[in-house]
Amino acid sequence: MKAIETYQKQFIEYLKDYKTTREPKNLYEPIEYILNLGGKRLRPVLTLMTADCFEGDVNNALDAALAVEVFHNFSLIHDDIMDAAPLRRGHETVHEKWDLNTGILSGDAMLIMAYQLFENYPPDVFQKLAILFSKTALEVCEGQQYDIDFETRDAVSIAEYLKMIEYKTAVLVGAAMKMGAIIVNASEADQNRCYEFGRNLGIAFQLQDDYLDAFGNPETFGKQVGGDIIENKKTYLYLKALEFSSEKDQQQLKQLFSTEGNDTKDKVEIVKQIFTASGSSEATKKAIQHYTSKAFSVLELLTISEDKKQLLKTFGTSLMDRTV
Repeated sequence: MKAIETYQKQFIEYLKDYKTTREPKNLYEPIEYILNLGGKRLRPVLTLMTADCFEGDVNNALDAALAVEVFHNFSLIHDDIMDAAPLRRGHETVHEKWDLNTGILSGDAMLIMAYQLFENYPPDVFQKLAILFSKTALEVCEGQQYDIDFETRDAVSIAEYLKMIEYKTAVLVGAAMKMGAIIVNASEADQNRCYEFGRNLGIAFQLQDDYLDAFGNPETFGKQVGGDIIENKKTYLYLKALEFSSEKDQQQLKQLFSTEGNDTKDKVEIVKQIFTASGSSEATKKAIQHYTSKAFSVLELLTISEDKKQLLKTFGTSLMDRTV
């Protein structure tokens, strides 16, 4: 069984050979740009790892892994446009480097290119991958719409928030794993277990992102700590703080999350104090552990060797122990 870094290297080498240099340049150059900005490559690595877990040829899973990565980056281009974000992974976003129309059109092209990669598989495998991919892509769009809706809603429940992050983030992680299992013809039961492992890990991953946004180390986090607080995002931390706080603290929190302006440092510190004092930060850490444990419990049911279960567990643990 390979080390996780080996899958990353194998995928990056395959990505380098992916031909996006075509005409018109203003359509394809932004695609090449976003695909080469780096990132964790979490989803394609999971596709390759899953194929390998079932003794399959990892090379056969490369096109599906690439499809997942192309789709993920398509969604990032459009997310950045919706958020009016100036930076992605420390570099200019596509719509800032080019323009809004180019960002929309290049993103659209990436969605189509992701589907094209499935055409390299036999008809029966293509059909299974396309059905899963269509379902997942639509759910990602639904998750993004929920996220947009929540920005203008006064009240959001914990259940609604968890559904939003499941659709926006976790379903693609689950699908990435299930694709690896489909390609190597794993049993349907194992395919579904792989999906559940990835889905639960994806929820834990997003909750960890929420936590790190408030309490991460500024030197290692890679983006502005407190960004969600400054943008008044109703994260798990915020919703739990409302649930646990006194009426006075609830009002203060709501008031802070209704303001925008330059005095952001004090706002971030006050909100973080409320998150800690209310027990919200501890509850978020427990939720991360809960979904990580749910993912790991699914591993026990997979019909793969113990060392391969351990590799997947190590991968999951490394995600939850990260500081970036």
